[in-house]
Amino acid sequence: MMPFPGDVVEPAPGSESSGMPKIRATGVRKQFTSRRGPVLAIDRIDFVAEPGEFISIVGPSGCGKSTFLYILGGFIAASSGDVRVDDVPVKGADPNRGIVFQEFVLFPWKTVLGNVTYGLARQGVPRHERKERARELIDTVKLTGFEKHYPKELSGGMKQRVALARTLIMDPDVLLMDEPFGAIDAQTRVVLQAELLQIWERTTKTVVFVTHSVEEALYLSDKVYVLSHRPARVREILDVDLPRPRDPEAILGTPEYVRLHKRIWALLQEERGKDVDEPG
Repeated sequence: MMPFPGDVVEPAPGSESSGMPKIRATGVRKQFTSRRGPVLAIDRIDFVAEPGEFISIVGPSGCGKSTFLYILGGFIAASSGDVRVDDVPVKGADPNRGIVFQEFVLFPWKTVLGNVTYGLARQGVPRHERKERARELIDTVKLTGFEKHYPKELSGGMKQRVALARTLIMDPDVLLMDEPFGAIDAQTRVVLQAELLQIWERTTKTVVFVTHSVEEALYLSDKVYVLSHRPARVREILDVDLPRPRDPEAILGTPEYVRLHKRIWALLQEERGKDVDEPG
């Protein structure tokens, strides 16, 4: 059987063996133009993700978390600053940086199999190969038996599994996730979080995960970046020193979890109510 996409066979160039960060952003600023004039959304953010690291970004609503994620992916250009992946400047979108959105963004006229294989079909991968790879991923996200179903026939959690499989089939080194479980019910969200961790532990991809949930960030992450109100700046970076694999129930009452939760919550509370146009 072919290896699962992303399975680690040997260190890739520019990864752990060189000591080079997978992602490095330095002095990133983003200014938009509105009818009322320029709006500074992000101001001088520095960010580092090591190979295989799982990092969450939290902050007040509208602070620029998603904007920063799209800059890392190359979907939006920074107004100034430097963003590099494997020490190569990010100049635009690249299949090596996959993204999963909060909205499911599936093609309604395509089946589960058709949605998952779409990227490979665009690349001209032979049909038998893309179907084989898709079926392995569909099994990984626990959708075996739904290959011929259309999005309208799926629940919200199932749609997000399809979206995740569609991104993973391209085997990106970096997985960018913009509140992917935000629109899903609480019970399904816990299941998908656990499945995401299993996939991450197996593939050792570098993950940058935007969330509003402090609990989700602490359960999933190696490190949490807390951003300020707009314009977004890094308020604090916290290492999540909780043992893996993690049981979301078991970690809740541990002293380290309580300490981290209190600290992140306090930072977010400090940012609440601040003027969004507060001068630098």
